[in-house]
Amino acid sequence: MIETKKIIERAVLVGVADGNTSEEKAREYLNELAFLVTTSGAVAVKIFLQNLPHPDHRTYVGSGKLEEIRQYVEAEEIDIVVFDDELSPAQTRNVEAVLSSAGYDASDDAGAKKRKGAKVLDRTRLILDIFALHARSAHARTQVELAQYQYMLPRLTRMWSHLSRQRAGVGARGPGEKEIETDRRVVNDRISLLKERLREIDKQKITQRKNREKMVRVALVGYTNVGKSTLMNIISKSDILAENKLFATLDTTVRKVVIGNLPFLMSDTVGFIRKLPHHLVESFKSTLDEVRESDILLHVVDLSHPEFEEQIEIVEQTLSEIGVADKCRITVFNKIDAYRERQASTTKYAPDDGNSINNLEKLWVKKLHAPAFFISAKTKENLQTFRDFLYTQVRKVHVTRYPYDKLLYEDF
Repeated sequence: MIETKKIIERAVLVGVADGNTSEEKAREYLNELAFLVTTSGAVAVKIFLQNLPHPDHRTYVGSGKLEEIRQYVEAEEIDIVVFDDELSPAQTRNVEAVLSSAGYDASDDAGAKKRKGAKVLDRTRLILDIFALHARSAHARTQVELAQYQYMLPRLTRMWSHLSRQRAGVGARGPGEKEIETDRRVVNDRISLLKERLREIDKQKITQRKNREKMVRVALVGYTNVGKSTLMNIISKSDILAENKLFATLDTTVRKVVIGNLPFLMSDTVGFIRKLPHHLVESFKSTLDEVRESDILLHVVDLSHPEFEEQIEIVEQTLSEIGVADKCRITVFNKIDAYRERQASTTKYAPDDGNSINNLEKLWVKKLHAPAFFISAKTKENLQTFRDFLYTQVRKVHVTRYPYDKLLYEDF
């Protein structure tokens, strides 16, 4: 048996620091884009960043910068060029025209690289690709496929060059419908079919949730890759997939949890991210119903991430958009072990003695006007304190719903 070596595609990243985004912030965004590229199975090798009042409406970056990118892509045999925003169909077409002679195809069957225009992806297309890669259930696959077709529809002209040509020849004469019109009709039909399929799946999900209505429901929410699945595994004693990748969890997972004598349901939901494609938000609405119908939200935050405050804002904004801003919420700052390591590596002072975490806790409780806990799901530090508090909150909901439940009068 001959083993074939998998060729890892190499990518360059392109971003713009405009009037609303500083150069430092734009670089941080590109670092996140690099993580997305890694999650997709490629590797980011270089970043191109340009300061502009606003992205160029024709080619996103200026013509000089685009030519610089083209030269680098050709010289370094780059496979993919990824832009940190959603490109319009016209922008993509113009960029592809410039990069059509640069780049190499990494999937040559003979093992040798073959010259071909570098693939041009925007942030939305990349995230859709990652979602497709991680979709496991029929529900998730249907949601992702719907989002892909909705993204594809206005881009049909550029995605297949043959579609703009009129059919001709024997057996092809007819009413004169162009292939682009035929393909657009096919895609629209597929979108309608997928929406109908999702409606059927949603009916099943609603029935499942109705069967669970009697129990208190807790939902984990947060930015992607903050440790929600790891925390879920510890609290529920389950084995949900937990990886250091963006969007490792797409399907909402529900587990029965018992703390002391009180059972409740906990759900792990898809993570949020900056500039989450609206196609995905639309198609994943039914998945977010688990959040809407929960009694308590656990907002998990990665304290070790340098931009955790911005991540909090993005999650809060998303929760507000789906109508759950007023729901009972507990903020859980996770990865305090990694936070201490980062602090130790970036300061000349002695290692953290615990006071900085205590001070942060006081600060954020005051800032949020709500309970906040600083834990490590990895080392289980402060986990018991958090579990005890979660029990009291679940118990309060249970008392309101079932005031005569004898379990409530037993100590755990």
